[in-house]
Amino acid sequence: MKIFALQSLAGGFLDEDLKHFNKVFDDWCVQFESMEDAQLVLDSLEKKERIKIVEITPLSYPKYFFPKLQGIIHATREYDGKIICVVEPQMGMSFRIAICDMQTKHVRVLKSRYKSALNAEGAFANLAFDL
Repeated sequence: MKIFALQSLAGGFLDEDLKHFNKVFDDWCVQFESMEDAQLVLDSLEKKERIKIVEITPLSYPKYFFPKLQGIIHATREYDGKIICVVEPQMGMSFRIAICDMQTKHVRVLKSRYKSALNAEGAFANLAFDL
C-alpha cells in the first residue's frame, strides 16, 4: 500500500493544479501509483530541479491513511500488521500511543498518558502495551 507524490524541496506537496504546493498531503495532492508515472509528470514541469518524488506509505504519512488519527505524530513503527504511533493530540497535551489497523483502518488510542515524548517513546520502543 504505497503511492507516490511530488514534493517541493521546501516541503509542500504538489496540488492537482500542478502549480501550488499544499503543506499537508491530502486528496487534493497529485498522486501516482508508480514511480515512473510520477517521473513523467515531473519531467513536464518547469523548475523540476526544485521538486522531488516521494513515497507515501502508512508508516511515513499515517494521517493520510487513517483520517481519524488526530494530533502531532512524533514517531511511527510497524508491528504485526499495525502502525503504532506516538501522538500528541494537541500542542502541550500528554502524549498517547495510537494503534492503527492496516486492514480495518480502525484507530485505537491507548488510555495511558505520558508527560514527555521520551516516556512515550520508551513504551513505544519496547512495545510495553497490548495490541
